[in-house]
Amino acid sequence: MMDKRHSPLGITKAVVPAAGLGTRFLPATKATPKEMLPIVDKPAIQYVVEEAVGAGLGDVLMITGRNKRSIEDHFDRAYELEEALRVKGDTERLRGVRAPSELAQVHYVRQGEPRGLGHAVLCAAAHVGDEPFAVLLGDDLIGEREALLKRMIEVQAERGGSVVALMEVEPEQVSLYGCAAIEPTGDGDVVRVTDLVEKPAAEAAPSRWAVIGRYVCAPEVFGVLRQTPPGRGGEIQLTDALRELARRKPDEGGPVHGVLFRGQRYDTGNKADYLRTVVEFACARPDLADDFVPWLRDFARELPGG
Repeated sequence: MMDKRHSPLGITKAVVPAAGLGTRFLPATKATPKEMLPIVDKPAIQYVVEEAVGAGLGDVLMITGRNKRSIEDHFDRAYELEEALRVKGDTERLRGVRAPSELAQVHYVRQGEPRGLGHAVLCAAAHVGDEPFAVLLGDDLIGEREALLKRMIEVQAERGGSVVALMEVEPEQVSLYGCAAIEPTGDGDVVRVTDLVEKPAAEAAPSRWAVIGRYVCAPEVFGVLRQTPPGRGGEIQLTDALRELARRKPDEGGPVHGVLFRGQRYDTGNKADYLRTVVEFACARPDLADDFVPWLRDFARELPGG
């Protein structure tokens, strides 16, 4: 029998951490989860779930916290609203309202206290069990034409262990990410990760290849996370656990590979990038672009220095 960790069919589950407080977007996120902030007319977290489903992962576990009930409501049926739209004959909006509940099997577990991404992933252990799984962070949206997650799943099936997504960043940005020390493999877009450093100073970074918010993890990561002490900010870092796995042999949960991603990524974790994302998505919408793009050009010309 083929080892499940090396089977293309072995990965069926996605974990989406969504327990953060969203302090960068206060006061908007005082009562509304940051994951529910809209990108035009669809919450950011729906794009993430759609990406997981598009990669063949139909079982999605949300790691939530207090005041995140609206996420559960969004992926549930809304019978009264659906009936009101049906009576009006508004089939387009009815399809839009039903779509989130029909995407995947969505499950929820609460992270009792915000103790870092590593702890959030550890909360998924009982649901995931002894099989590899994907982790998708809601702050990073990947262009819908990209096949990053599918490629990561392919690499994990071929090589085992864990896989991270790596994107080259400017030197002044490396301190915002976990950065990887890498060595080449036989594939041009795949590297072997030999070390990971969480948010290094620019002069101490092992490379400019930063870990972005997509991971495919071997189940051995849970055992490592249980033994990982809190790091920067008193949080348990997933990067620290992956660093340990990068040193291990295949029968111990290693190695760790990276997929070099050069496609379109949208960072919605801060206000400026969030606004740029909304504008880009609006400009790409056929139902909005004809009106919005000419207005945007005129508006930009009228700005000081435009």
